[in-house]
Amino acid sequence: MGFDAETRLATPAGSDLRLFTRRASGKVRAAVQINHGVAEHAARYAGFADFLSENGFDVYAHDHRGHGATTAPGAPLGHIGPKATAGTLLKDVEAVHRHIAQERAGLPIIIFGHSMGAMIAINYALRNGHRLAGAAIWNAPLATRAEALAGKAVLAWERFRLGSDVPSRLLPKLTFANWARAFPDRRTDADWLSRDESEVDKYIADPLSGWEASIGIWTALFDLSLKAADKAALEAARKTLPFMLVGGSEDPSTKGGKIVRKLENRLRESGFSNLETTIYDGFRHESLNEIGREKAMEDFVRWAGKLIN
Repeated sequence: MGFDAETRLATPAGSDLRLFTRRASGKVRAAVQINHGVAEHAARYAGFADFLSENGFDVYAHDHRGHGATTAPGAPLGHIGPKATAGTLLKDVEAVHRHIAQERAGLPIIIFGHSMGAMIAINYALRNGHRLAGAAIWNAPLATRAEALAGKAVLAWERFRLGSDVPSRLLPKLTFANWARAFPDRRTDADWLSRDESEVDKYIADPLSGWEASIGIWTALFDLSLKAADKAALEAARKTLPFMLVGGSEDPSTKGGKIVRKLENRLRESGFSNLETTIYDGFRHESLNEIGREKAMEDFVRWAGKLIN
């Protein structure tokens, strides 16, 4: 069935977001705010929205700047805009959160993010945990501080050499191409996403997925990693906020889940007391499109149910 409605939401950051919604099929328990990954879009989460609706959750999912059908000044597909930053993406998430809180007053809100969306979600949760019932951070390929600073230096050199915010030539080779090589017997270069061939083929055939990201988007990704490790933000955050951290044992972007475990350790060392971490055996990057995704979705509903019952 997918989403019930597709609307537009103008944000103070200057974005005109495409926003999908799906109402709970029965008594509503909470709202789930979905944040998709890089080079994809919110419509790919329709199956997850179905499952959540059947289990009593309202669902909201928007296309980030430079993605899907969202528009913003100077931000065509693959670009977030000449003056936009990681902070701009977070401001858009804030606008969606406020929209949910106004439309569904009093309903608990759980933020969910996959990949880039997980990097956005954890940054939002660290700074706004008092307004959330929980945060689900799935398959977040967070860079270390050294990696992020080195990556930004490479991107700054590329921007200077190429003269504008064009697609990066080097970062895809260091990330997507490298992750593809983790599977020498691969059928396609997108096999690192999932073992489910039909889902991989859908991704490849989707004109709104798999495009080359601009230097600006890559810069924002590294800034999201730096923000997620900011000591001041970690110290000031609500330590009792429930986190669900998810990874896959065969996901090259998180080093087989090692980056997820490292995030768990960072949060524990910072005093967070309500963490649940699962590394799914055999899963690659897209847990919601993997063989066995039903178990991951069931685990999400079980975890979310503990927060609101």
